[in-house]
Amino acid sequence: MDFNVKKLASGAGLFFTRAVQYTEEKLGQAERTELDAHFENLMSRADCTKHWTEKIYRQTEYLLQPNPSARIEEFLYEKLDMKAPSRVTNAELLGQYMEDAAKEFGPGTPYGSTLLKVGDCERRLGAAEREFIQTSAISFLNPLRNFLEGDWRTISRERRLLENLRLDLDACKARVKKAKAAEAKAAVAPDFQETRPRNYVLSASASALWTEEVEKAEQDLRLAQTEFDRQAEVTRLLLEGISSTHVNHLRCLHEFVEAQAAYYKQGHLHMLELQKELGRLPNAFALNSTHSVAAAAGASEGTESPVETETLKIEEVQAPATGTRKAKVLYDYDAADSSELSLLADELITVYTVPGMDSDWLIGEKGNQKGKVPVTYLELLS
Repeated sequence: MDFNVKKLASGAGLFFTRAVQYTEEKLGQAERTELDAHFENLMSRADCTKHWTEKIYRQTEYLLQPNPSARIEEFLYEKLDMKAPSRVTNAELLGQYMEDAAKEFGPGTPYGSTLLKVGDCERRLGAAEREFIQTSAISFLNPLRNFLEGDWRTISRERRLLENLRLDLDACKARVKKAKAAEAKAAVAPDFQETRPRNYVLSASASALWTEEVEKAEQDLRLAQTEFDRQAEVTRLLLEGISSTHVNHLRCLHEFVEAQAAYYKQGHLHMLELQKELGRLPNAFALNSTHSVAAAAGASEGTESPVETETLKIEEVQAPATGTRKAKVLYDYDAADSSELSLLADELITVYTVPGMDSDWLIGEKGNQKGKVPVTYLELLS
């Protein structure tokens, strides 16, 4: 019990001494030991690393999981050391809804069959997104968090310890300075007390006591200086390790970019495949547009019925005098029927549009062949 009381009293006294030293430094009433410029630069770089690592980590979390409730749930599962349940992505959920809707509308209808294909693509996009999230969490998020929760906490703890030892050191310096001043004052006092022997004896005794106090204060100062220097070296080594942290984070950043590039590339390929599949399906909008143009032509001329106009072949549509452009074919395209034109990648064709035509299609010509071509398969040239 006595030991604990003494330890508590000693700790309270040490805390009070540090508080007094810190306050006097802030008020400009006490000197403080300054660290060298290199050490200050190391601490500044460490603080900068922690600041931006924290910001990048949080924003990456928001990117991978925009839902704050889901982030909190995942955090709780992690703290409880439990595996979080597999979460369906928004794209996968959208795909599921589209496929369910297609069953209601009829998978054989134009709308239903399109919903099926788009829904399947959305599910694949969602699966790719989930894989990207998992890969990024392992290769990028986890290393950043490990630094913040591991290395940085160690650095912060050692820096706090260094600051406390620095306060102890400066308190010892102040104590030595005061003791020496008192010793000098006590040593001079007997010269003025030669006619009073009793006072002379008392002054000599006081001088000896202050000399002893100076020696004890200097011994404490040497011990405080040794502890401070040792802690400064430990802290310096940890701060210099920030360079290794940057190298590790750089590698993780490359892995994150690779994962993101693979995710977007996979999504692009899925969408191109979907566009190609949709291009082979009957386009209700294109049919409606054809009916409208045919009806308008028949009404104005009065010579052909809407039904007759509707049966005009695509080859009978004449290119306007102006408005034609050259286009480069990006991907192979197989014509779905006689109204379309088959394409080969990298070939050059002439394209133009006609009034009332669906904006997703153009009329293409190569040699003596002519037919509809999808815009997404072309790169229009000036």
